[in-house]
Amino acid sequence: MLKRTTFILLLATQFGYAQTKSKVLVTDLLRIKQVGGIELSPDGKRAVYTLTTIEPNTDAKPEEYDYRTHIYLTNLKAGDTKALTHGAESARQAVWSPDGSQLAFVRSIKGKSQIFIMPLNGGEAWQLTTGKYSASSPIWSPDGKQIAFSSTVTMAEMMSDSILNPSKGGPAWSLEKPGFANNNFVKVDKKIKANPDGSLAEIRAYLGKDVEDKKAKVINRLNFQGESTTEPDPTFTHLYVIGVQEEAKAKALTRGFASFQAGNWLPNGKSLLAVTDRDSLKHPDREQDNAIIFIAADGSGKRSTVLAEEGKSYGSPEISPDGKQLAFQVSPSQGVNFAQMGLATFTGTSASGVQLVTFDRAAGNLTWTSMPASGKGKKAGTPYAIYFTASANGGVPLYRLDPATKQVTQLTDFTSGVTAFDVVGDQVVFAKTEIANPSELYVANAQAKEQTKLTNHNDWVAQRQLSLPEKRTYKNSIGQTIDYWIMKPTVVEGNKKHPLLLNMHGGPTAMWGPGEASMWHEFQYMTSQGYGVVYANPRGSGGYGLNFQRANIKDWGTGPAEDVLAAATDAAKEVWVDTSRQVITGGSYAGYLTAWIVGHDNRFKAAFSQRGVYDLTTFMGEANAWRLVPNYFVYPWDADAKVLDANSPYSFVQNIKTPLLIKHGENDLRTGVAQSEMLYKSLKILGRPVEYVRMPGATHELSRTGNVRQRIDRMLRIYEFFERYVGPDAQGVTQK
Repeated sequence: MLKRTTFILLLATQFGYAQTKSKVLVTDLLRIKQVGGIELSPDGKRAVYTLTTIEPNTDAKPEEYDYRTHIYLTNLKAGDTKALTHGAESARQAVWSPDGSQLAFVRSIKGKSQIFIMPLNGGEAWQLTTGKYSASSPIWSPDGKQIAFSSTVTMAEMMSDSILNPSKGGPAWSLEKPGFANNNFVKVDKKIKANPDGSLAEIRAYLGKDVEDKKAKVINRLNFQGESTTEPDPTFTHLYVIGVQEEAKAKALTRGFASFQAGNWLPNGKSLLAVTDRDSLKHPDREQDNAIIFIAADGSGKRSTVLAEEGKSYGSPEISPDGKQLAFQVSPSQGVNFAQMGLATFTGTSASGVQLVTFDRAAGNLTWTSMPASGKGKKAGTPYAIYFTASANGGVPLYRLDPATKQVTQLTDFTSGVTAFDVVGDQVVFAKTEIANPSELYVANAQAKEQTKLTNHNDWVAQRQLSLPEKRTYKNSIGQTIDYWIMKPTVVEGNKKHPLLLNMHGGPTAMWGPGEASMWHEFQYMTSQGYGVVYANPRGSGGYGLNFQRANIKDWGTGPAEDVLAAATDAAKEVWVDTSRQVITGGSYAGYLTAWIVGHDNRFKAAFSQRGVYDLTTFMGEANAWRLVPNYFVYPWDADAKVLDANSPYSFVQNIKTPLLIKHGENDLRTGVAQSEMLYKSLKILGRPVEYVRMPGATHELSRTGNVRQRIDRMLRIYEFFERYVGPDAQGVTQK
C-alpha cells in the first residue's frame, strides 16, 4: 500500500530557478566546505569551529588535492569570523581554557599529532607536547593548569616503555600464540645472533628479524584487519596529563596492555572518568564489554570501576556541571542494537540509582549545560539540561533532555541535520546541513529557535540550480512505514522523459534523507545530469527505532529489496520518467543490495555495485566488519548456516543479466576485495556484461574521505556507465 504525503522541503522560489543559475558540476565537490568541531567559550560570547576544505596540491605530480582543516573564531555575529590557523598543516580539536583566554588544539609535527596552546590576547601558538608518541584529544582541567590527552602506542613500543610497562613483560591476557608455554609471550634475547642454520634460538632470532624488516607478518590475533592493511599487533591508547607551561613533562595516568578513552575531568580537578575494557584479562579483540572507570590525575595509577556489567558496553560519560549527576550511554555488547542514554547519581568515584531514558533513537554527543536563571529556558527544579543529536526520519535533529523528568524535546526538524554543536546556558551554536546549503554555522536560543546564520562558507551554492526532494511513504508487508524521497531532474523540459536512478544506502543501519550530509553532492550532480533520483530507508535502516533496525535480521535481501523497489515503482509513475531507462546503484551493504536486486529483478538497464559484500560466508574471513555475520545471521558452522547462502547475492549470480559495473578499493578491508573479484569473475565466466574497476590505495571510505581525484572518478564512472545504456546514444541492451 502506497501513501503519498506531498512534502516539498523548500519552496522553489527560495532558489529562484532562473536561467542565470548553473547546474551542479562534478568539480563542485572541490568547493564544498564542511563546518565542525564547534566549541563555545565559557562565557558563551564567542565560539571556535573547524572548517575542512579541499585544496590543490600543486607540488604533487600529477596534481592532487589535499584535505585541510583549520580553526576559526566567531563573535557570534553574522559574517564576523576569522581564521586562527593557516597553512598546509591542518589544525583541529580546539578547546577553550576555563577562563577563555587560551585555546588548546592539535596539529601534526613530523607526522605525529601534538598539542599546541594559542593565547587569544595576542602572541604565537606554542607547542605544549613533545613526547615520542602522538598527542590528541586535549581536555583542560577545571583550574586551567593542566591538560589531559591521549596517545597511541604500538605493541613494540609498549614492550620497551618502562613507564607504561614497568616489567617490560607481556600482557596478562594471552597473545594466543600456539605451541608456546602458557600460550603467551616469548621473549627474544637480543644477544642471540640471527642464524638460519643455527640453533632453535638463533632461528627464532632470524625469523624475528624478518618480521622487523617487514619480510613477514605473524598474525595470532582475531581482529587483524585494519581499514587499509593487516595489523598483526594491537595498538593501545593511554591517557596522560601535562602542566600548561613550556617544557612541561607529561605524566602517564594509565598503564598496561589496555586502551583508555578519556571522558572528562571531575569538578575537583583531581581525577577523570574514562572508558576501557571491562575485563583486562581478556584479549582486547575478544572483550566487547566496556566499563566507565575513575582515574586519579596524580599519576598514581589509582582507579576504580564506576559502571560495568557483563554483556554490556558503557561509554560517553558526561558529568553535570555540579559534579552530582552522570550521563552515559549503554548497549548490549553483541547483536543488532544501539546505545541508550542513562543517568545516575555520581559520588565522585561511583555511580548509583541508574535510570535509562526512554528514547527510541541512537543518541550521540551528550552535552550538559546549566540552564539560565530566568526566561524561557528555565524550568522549576531543572537547573541543568542535556543536549544531544540523533539520526531520525531522514534528518539529524538536535534534542534536549530534562534530567529531572527524563523528558526529551525535539528542537530542530527532520529536513535538516545538525552535524556538530555546542551549548552554553541558553545559547546553542551548531553546524547545519540542508538541501539549500551543505554546511554553515548558526546560533540560536536554548530552544534552537531564532536561528541566525553566522557564515557563508558555501555561498557559491546560491548560484546553482538545485533539485528538491519530495517525501513519500510506503506501508510494507510487515506493517512498517517506509520513508522515501523522489528528486526530479534539475531541469524538466516539457514532455521530455528522463532516466530514473534508484540509489541505496549502506550500513545496513545508515539513514538517508534531506538532513543527511554525505549524499548532497552526488544527488545534486546526478539530477543536474538529467536523472531523477529516488532513495529510501528500508527496513533495517537506522533512525526509526530499534524494532525497525532489527527488521532485517536474517533477511538482508528479500525484505529490504521489497521496500526500495516499492519506492522505485512509485517514482516510475512520475510523468517525467522514462520507465524503460531505470538504473540502480549502492555502496557497501547497498552494493550487496544492488547485486541482490539484479539477481531477482530485471527492470534495470544497468547497475553499479560499489565496495559490496556478495557472499556472507567468505565475508567472515575477509573483512574487519565480519561481526555483521553472527550479529545478523549465524556463524557459518552453525546448524542453520544455510541462511547465509540463502541471503548471499552470489548464490544467484547465474540470474544476473543486467549490465553491471563493480567497484572496489584495493585497500578496502572493511568488506574485502575478494568479494568483488568473485562476483566479477563469475559473471565473466557466464559471459554477462560486466566491468570491474579497482581503485589503487583506496579504502572503504573512498566516497566520503578518500583521494579527491578518485572521488571525482567514481562520480564520473557512475554517470558514464549509465549513459552507455540509458543515455541518448544507447543502442539498447540485449539481456540473455
